[in-house]
Amino acid sequence: MANLVHIALLLLPVLVCGGPEEKEGVKYASKCEACKILATELQARLSETGKSHDVIELGYSVDDVKPKKRTEYRRSELRLLESMENVCDRVLEYNIHKERKDSTRFAKGMSQTFQTLHGLVDKGVKVDLGIPYELWDKPSAEITQMKTQCETMVENFEDVIEKWYFNKQEEIPLIKYLCEDRVLKSNDHQCLYEKLEAKADEGDADDKKDQKEEL
Repeated sequence: MANLVHIALLLLPVLVCGGPEEKEGVKYASKCEACKILATELQARLSETGKSHDVIELGYSVDDVKPKKRTEYRRSELRLLESMENVCDRVLEYNIHKERKDSTRFAKGMSQTFQTLHGLVDKGVKVDLGIPYELWDKPSAEITQMKTQCETMVENFEDVIEKWYFNKQEEIPLIKYLCEDRVLKSNDHQCLYEKLEAKADEGDADDKKDQKEEL
C-alpha cells in the first residue's frame, strides 16, 4: 500500500483560507518583478514578429485616386498593437519556484519542488498537499495576481511603450526604458538584472576532475 506523504509547510507553503497571505507562503510580485516580466514578454513578442518584411497599406481612398500609405509591418502601429494584445496572458505560462529567493522565482517550467512531487506520485506514493491533484499545475495566487499587475501596468504606461517602440527601440532595451527609468524611477530596480545561474554540467565537472588528476 502506498505511503502517505505529508509535505511540511516549510517545503511547500499552501494557501489556507483565514490567515494572512504572507504567513501562508504567498508572496506577490513586487512592482519591479511585474515590470520585468512584462518587458521580457513584450520584447519577446516583438522579436517574434520583427522578422517580417511584409508591406501593409494604410488609409482609405474613396475615389481610388489618392494612393494609400504603405509601410513595413515591422515598423507599423499594427505590429505594436498586435504584440501588446494579450501579452499579459503569457504571464500564465510562468510558475512560482519557491526554492529561489530573488526574482528568478518567477520562471517558466515546473519548479524543482513540483518535479519531485510529481515524481513521487508517478512511483505510487500518495502525496497530500491539501488540494486536489488536478489543481497542482494551475496558476498560483502569485501568478494570477502578477497577470493583473501586468494588465494594469500596460494600461498605465501604454503611451510610454508607444514612444519607446517608435523612437527608442533600436537604442534602449525596453526593460530599462520602461521599468528602470519610468515605472520604478528612483526605487530599487535590482531585480531587473537578476538572472538564473546555469548549473555546471555534471559531465563537464567530471572531465575537469579527470584532467586535474592527470596533471
